[in-house]
Amino acid sequence: MNLLNVFLSMPPQAAEGGNPLMSFAPFVLIIIVFYFFMIRPQMKRQKELRKYREALKKGDKVITTGGIYGKVSEIKEQHVVVEIADGVKVKMDKSAIVMDMSDVSANK
Repeated sequence: MNLLNVFLSMPPQAAEGGNPLMSFAPFVLIIIVFYFFMIRPQMKRQKELRKYREALKKGDKVITTGGIYGKVSEIKEQHVVVEIADGVKVKMDKSAIVMDMSDVSANK
């Protein structure tokens, strides 16, 4: 007798071996763990970064996504002008601002 014929002749309940809801329990548990340990903290960080970018003001020391340290000299709706050296100003999108330099110096 072929093994495939044995499985095909079994009723579906016997093949599962128990409550069908219990077979989904590990998947539900994995989704819950992913949410609380990966998705939720990431959403919290994004919210804090958005608040920080909205609260930028002239004179704030910042770090860009490219790793450039500078000081905000002008703020518009979608972009920021950052002074990276004496007389050297760079216009960049607000989304390129990552963090405040005071956060870096406080961690050292």
